[in-house]
Amino acid sequence: MRFVSCYHDNRPYAALVEGDLLIPLRQVTELGAQTPTALLADPPLDHGAAFPRETATLRSVVPHPEKVVCVGLNYRAHIAETGRDDSSYPVLFTKFASSLAGPYDPIPVPPESDRVDWEGEIAVIIGTPARRVAESEALRYVAGYSVANDVSMRDFQRRTHQWLQGKAWDAATPIGPELVTPEEAPDFADMEMVVHYDEEEVQRTTADLMIFGVAELIATISTFTTLQPGDLILSGTPGGVGDRRDPPLYMTPGHTVSVEVSGLGRIENKLVSG
Repeated sequence: MRFVSCYHDNRPYAALVEGDLLIPLRQVTELGAQTPTALLADPPLDHGAAFPRETATLRSVVPHPEKVVCVGLNYRAHIAETGRDDSSYPVLFTKFASSLAGPYDPIPVPPESDRVDWEGEIAVIIGTPARRVAESEALRYVAGYSVANDVSMRDFQRRTHQWLQGKAWDAATPIGPELVTPEEAPDFADMEMVVHYDEEEVQRTTADLMIFGVAELIATISTFTTLQPGDLILSGTPGGVGDRRDPPLYMTPGHTVSVEVSGLGRIENKLVSG
């Protein structure tokens, strides 16, 4: 199944995708804490309130997660282009709910940064509380998958050894368009991600090339914090970021960036002055 968070007639909904229709979930305004895996498995659908998808405005697939945990340097091609060494433990950092944006929202390019970069990623949405989960059991805690762009302000990212100030800008991380449940999502080897900046292909990978796979990430993160329904894990970007080109290429207002993942969907965002 596929679900969205959206607005229709200025009202928020969580809805099931059924062809060109969106069917609201009764008394549920958005995906996240209100929609654990058990509820999504048997959603309380209000068929009489269905509306055309084209009349809705899609929000970040989970608008208000308790946690957004991001993974850096999770593909060898990206490690190679950055000149960093491999690690036996994933590089982790966080974002805030305010960092998130809808799948087609404009991305504000802040006047303070002139090194704004793309990072196509696969987002993992937690569906069941997870603490000290064994890797062999970890995928059972996934509610679904989605598409993300971990937009990064590289000049701010490098101001300290911590990355927070380069990664958590308001409304700069689009996620969507849908939550695709595990039984409908493709195998990781078939989750091919392609990123375009305008018409130019800039990144391409498959999810099976992650150094730390989804199950290992859930097991690792849940060791030190309880992952709750609606929490997001952004699983890392492959090689091809603009910052490591020669010469570098950064995103500027007036251009468009898109991320597409086979079986999960496509997000596309216009760059605007922010």
